[in-house]
Amino acid sequence: MRTDFMEVEQRPYPLPSTPWLMQQTWHNMLFAHWPVSDIFLKAYLPEQLEIDTFDGTAWIGVISFKAHNTRLHGLPKFPFFHSYLELNVRTYVTYKGIPGIYFFSLDVDKRPVVMGAKMATSLPYRRAHMKMVITEPVVHFTSRRKDKPNESFQASYKQSTNIYSPAKESLEYWLLERYCLWTTKDNVLFRGDIHHDRWRITEAKASLHHHTMASFLPRYYFKTKPVLHFSGNKKVFIWPLQKVK
Repeated sequence: MRTDFMEVEQRPYPLPSTPWLMQQTWHNMLFAHWPVSDIFLKAYLPEQLEIDTFDGTAWIGVISFKAHNTRLHGLPKFPFFHSYLELNVRTYVTYKGIPGIYFFSLDVDKRPVVMGAKMATSLPYRRAHMKMVITEPVVHFTSRRKDKPNESFQASYKQSTNIYSPAKESLEYWLLERYCLWTTKDNVLFRGDIHHDRWRITEAKASLHHHTMASFLPRYYFKTKPVLHFSGNKKVFIWPLQKVK
């Protein structure tokens, strides 16, 4: 058993046997989740993947954060581009029973990061104009996609409870304790693994001033009150994508 990570018991499958490729820390994360129709979402997924549900309900998440101290294994952090803002739109899927994440989009504020990430992963990275301003204890985050300015997000948020670790049977645990992503290139399925210690989160209080992300979904899905969580920071280890045989 590998001993180079302190917490692994929360993982639903073993750590990769190969060394991790990249490390970074995520700061001031807002998790905003809405229940959606699994039948509707299925039309936007690769045919190899199945929608994962919690008590029969599918979920879509919009996650904003700052990535910091990004570096490759054995190297110092990237000069100039180790820190950037990111906004993800994702849902939850399985492949042959293995739970993971499927990204509809990953918006980033720095062009070289977008270009490098797209070449390395083929994930749907997009360039966006972004800003994060912190007026303690509130985080103000704005994003407007460069090529589609009608797809944007603006929120002010803060933690609203003490820090806790979600119970294993809870919705929070199901949403957050995910350790791989799935994506396709030319209809070939790839898997990317990550690792971090167990989530310590708080509930969040947020004002969503503007939200037109996930524009493929009918807007009535976002009329319901989202489930909101906050994480101050999370150190993450990332492995390269592997073709699924």
